[in-house]
Amino acid sequence: MKCTKFLAISLLLLSSFAIPIFCASNTTTTAPPPPPPQCGEAKVTGCHNRAEALKLKLVAIFAILVTSMIGICLPLFSRSVPSLQPDKNMFVLVKAFASGVILATGYMHVMPDSFDCLRSQCLPEKPWRKFPFTTFVAMLSALVTLMIDSFSMSYYKKCIADQSSSKDVKDGGLESQHIGHGHRNLEAADDDDSAASQLLRYRVVAQVLEVGIVVHSVVIGLSMGASDNPCTIRPLVAALCFHQLFEGMGLGGCILQAEYGAKMKAIMVFFFSSTTPFGIALGIALSNVYSDDSPTALIVVGLLDACSAGLLNYMALVDLLASDFLGKKLQNSMMLQVWAYVAVLLGAGGMSLMAKWA
Repeated sequence: MKCTKFLAISLLLLSSFAIPIFCASNTTTTAPPPPPPQCGEAKVTGCHNRAEALKLKLVAIFAILVTSMIGICLPLFSRSVPSLQPDKNMFVLVKAFASGVILATGYMHVMPDSFDCLRSQCLPEKPWRKFPFTTFVAMLSALVTLMIDSFSMSYYKKCIADQSSSKDVKDGGLESQHIGHGHRNLEAADDDDSAASQLLRYRVVAQVLEVGIVVHSVVIGLSMGASDNPCTIRPLVAALCFHQLFEGMGLGGCILQAEYGAKMKAIMVFFFSSTTPFGIALGIALSNVYSDDSPTALIVVGLLDACSAGLLNYMALVDLLASDFLGKKLQNSMMLQVWAYVAVLLGAGGMSLMAKWA
């Protein structure tokens, strides 16, 4: 009798749970499907105001131009400050902070934007949402960056070796007469070759890093310039100013180590500082025909962002962070290495926080 009562109570409890679940499943299946997105059309929201948006975009052009120039020029003028010389500990910490900023730019800003574009509902499901194009293109971009880095170094080292061998043949008579001096000259030549190779590496890093940043900056500016939503543009202006400031500090440190002449420095400063304002101006000019949600724009912007993400991630991890942390200066000082990691985390954390707005 007790078993029968227990069985009846158990069935009653099971039915009380099963009925709401069954009803919920019925209600979810009968819910109407979401409306399809309006692709390639201008989005008119409650915050749509073309005149107000144009004012904010003009302010953004000036503000981003100034902050970009300040960010990239700060390291270039740091030679007048003794504590910020490239061989000082403070320079290492500032460069580590800027490297963290560049790393977070690739992972937290550029790559998510590429995912959003290439997985948009405005693109056909096949092939765009059936294959991870963002990570595939980013991987290829990182490999191409490695190839450029490797081939340029190999070519330059071969040129140095050819020049050294021809010089040795030419000066063979003198070296045979002064054997002791010849050994010292050979050691000095080896030191010069290693210094020249390191200088070339710094120059390759600076140029390739600027290419990745410039591509991303034009895409950001184009999106802002084509928008007519003041509620979106207003916080984006402040976020992009901080973004360009810290990113410019990282690039400026690389340009400083590359020891370019004044003309080359001016060219690199100009391109970094002007690309985002140029993208905004281009977006303003194309605002009547350009749409963020058009399939062509989504594919082009998504692929460009994926290329830029792969390049920035490779440069930040391999040519900036790994090169410094595995170098002599940081390997010989555990305390400096700890503080450098703290600087990297601060830079990456601050830029990751900005991903909420930009």
